[in-house]
Amino acid sequence: MTKSRLEAFSDGVLAIIITIMVLELKVPEAEGGYTLKSLMPLIPTFLSYLLSFIYVGIYWNNHHHMFQMADKINGRVLWKNLNLLFWLSLVPFTTAWMDKHYDRPIPVALYGVVLLMSGLAYVILQNELIRIGGPECKLAKAVGTDAKGKASWILYLAGIGGCFIAPWIGIAIYTIVAVIWFIPDKRIEKLYTDQDAF
Repeated sequence: MTKSRLEAFSDGVLAIIITIMVLELKVPEAEGGYTLKSLMPLIPTFLSYLLSFIYVGIYWNNHHHMFQMADKINGRVLWKNLNLLFWLSLVPFTTAWMDKHYDRPIPVALYGVVLLMSGLAYVILQNELIRIGGPECKLAKAVGTDAKGKASWILYLAGIGGCFIAPWIGIAIYTIVAVIWFIPDKRIEKLYTDQDAF
């Protein structure tokens, strides 16, 4: 399998995940369903969708960058990529459950578990690409110590635990992680710019 085929398959799966999530946004059917007030009950659903959309977008963006830097792939990469897509495919379910029960610890904690497992799956895939590319490959140089990734795991665990104190703590921490990753990571762009200079 070529790298481009793997990327195209992954892009398709991520597009389907976003499509499934947006289907949770139902049109108000109550009397007066054409007013802004009728949209108020949809606010938790929309905010859950927005957070999950940002997360899926972050994974799509970083997945794209990672495979731009990867030199080659093998069968293990294919399976590790499927592992990542499996965890991301659970995002619509946990998003829908959280938006209906955002004031309960278990749905919010499970959302965090899926985010944590997606992050771990991403790192497993990244490490496999580095392993087959060698310690001096472009991806290894771009990733470096991956302090951002390690900090994310700690925050996810804190968010999952925080849900059992108050669910909003978990949601706040998951949002902080999304903001951290939403800010563009300059490591890969810098490496591209440096290579273009030669």
